[in-house]
Amino acid sequence: MKQVKEKSPLREAFSALTPFIKRTFYFSLVVNVLVLAPSAYMMQVYDRVVNSRSHTTLLMLTILVVGIYLLLEALEWVRRQVMHDAGMELDKVLRGRVFSAILTARIQNIPSGGAQALRDLKALREFLPSLAFLAIIDTPLALLVLVIIFLMAPPLGWFAVVGALVQFLIGVINERRVREPYLAANRSAISAQTYADGVIRNAQVIESMGMLGHIHSRWMDRQQEFLLQQAEASDHAGTNAALSKLVQSLLASLLLGMGCWLTLKGELHGSGMIVASILGGRVLAPLVQIIGSWRQVEGALESFKRLEVLLKEFPLQEKGMALPAPAGLLSVEALVAGAPRSPVQILKGVTFRVAPGGSLAIVGPSASGKTTLARLLVGVWPATQGKVRLDGNDIYQWDKEELGQHIGYLPQNVELFEGTIAENVARFGEPVDEKVREACRMVGLDGFIEQLPKRYDTEIGDDGSFLSGGERQRVALARAVYDMPKFVVLDEPNASLDEAGDVALLNAVKLLRAKGTTVIVITHRLNILGAIEHMLVLVDGQVQRFGTCQEVMEALQSPPAAQQPLKSKPQG
Repeated sequence: MKQVKEKSPLREAFSALTPFIKRTFYFSLVVNVLVLAPSAYMMQVYDRVVNSRSHTTLLMLTILVVGIYLLLEALEWVRRQVMHDAGMELDKVLRGRVFSAILTARIQNIPSGGAQALRDLKALREFLPSLAFLAIIDTPLALLVLVIIFLMAPPLGWFAVVGALVQFLIGVINERRVREPYLAANRSAISAQTYADGVIRNAQVIESMGMLGHIHSRWMDRQQEFLLQQAEASDHAGTNAALSKLVQSLLASLLLGMGCWLTLKGELHGSGMIVASILGGRVLAPLVQIIGSWRQVEGALESFKRLEVLLKEFPLQEKGMALPAPAGLLSVEALVAGAPRSPVQILKGVTFRVAPGGSLAIVGPSASGKTTLARLLVGVWPATQGKVRLDGNDIYQWDKEELGQHIGYLPQNVELFEGTIAENVARFGEPVDEKVREACRMVGLDGFIEQLPKRYDTEIGDDGSFLSGGERQRVALARAVYDMPKFVVLDEPNASLDEAGDVALLNAVKLLRAKGTTVIVITHRLNILGAIEHMLVLVDGQVQRFGTCQEVMEALQSPPAAQQPLKSKPQG
């Protein structure tokens, strides 16, 4: 598959929100005009009602201003709703891509491949309808109020400009003082949460061996570091927010005083000084709101940056030309590989070939590269050099949505998902009852399932927590052989199986071979060899021996002086 070149996926997603932001701006324009209603009401009361003493005029003005207040609240609700819809649209555009990028990062052992990216997307979605973001939209509209103040009296306008500049300066200082401690606190919070998640996953070990005190102490060190950094950021933010409100209050009072002075000089109408004071507060209101919500603003900016890095690093994959269903011909060509982004080579020039319907057991000491080879065989990890080909096609580049139905994989560490037995076996597609039952029969799981009250609809819990180790392995094995895939890789499939499980596994491998499936089994237990045709011995990432099981076993059992390396020969 080819990568789609994108400059910034996240910025493109935000550009799609332009219609929402435009609508919100238009509503904000009306809101910022209507918010002047109290000032206009005050002027009319002073100018008309007080002088004319007309109760009817007062009543009509009051009814009018109440109606404007109701309209104002309705428009506030509408623009928040518009931005809420914008947040949902952002989530709709990005959630699939973010989820895919998380999985890719996780497969490649990259720290960004975790739930933090989903929390970042949630933070951006919730920031759009927030008061802080609406205040950002309102900031340009504050110029409208400033123009009105200038029209009333230029000295008042310049005074309001000075107040706005002071407020802006407070905002700049706030950003510089809060940024570093906030970022440090955020990093510490993520570290503490990641550590806590790992602790929870290993609760049984901690409880059984009395490790709780030490583990809790290590977690508290990280948590305490986070709390101290957060307190520092909060202190700075709180101080600046208080200073910002002080400037707003001072400006309103000083405008009132200056308006009174201009009135005494005859340069301003009597009620104008009160109106100017109110309008001065409106000029600074958006800036005060932004500074007061700066932690939320800063958090949204950091979430944006982290998501942007993640999506750029793992861009959308373009689907290539559709390929026919594989027959099962496996070719491994001079394979050199290690863990993704690691300079250490684990596999060093591995080459072998397995014919369609053939079978191969891969054996060797621990840390010889067997599990790494399994991950490359199913296209999970990329190769540094060489290729793994299935029917002549690079398996890593093959669209996994297209290829997945033809592959069965049982990883060394069994991975199940919350749901029913049937859903897990059917790979969370639409379960076909007969195929689910057949897969469970193949691995000897049907007898256990029939004893359950809900049988195949039994919930297994998070990661199969309601099942024993052997039952989890059999469910994962049934998932691997579901619907008779053409290529199956089993990494230590009998690690948790009893004698009956071993027999069921042996029969399952024989049945897969009879159906024409290419089967690769990685194992330390050699009783599986009764169902396997060929064997590969992997030592220190290199093929030491390769041939039929009988040839390899005879070579391994012969005296050291008589042992000769068996050449990797193709099957079929």
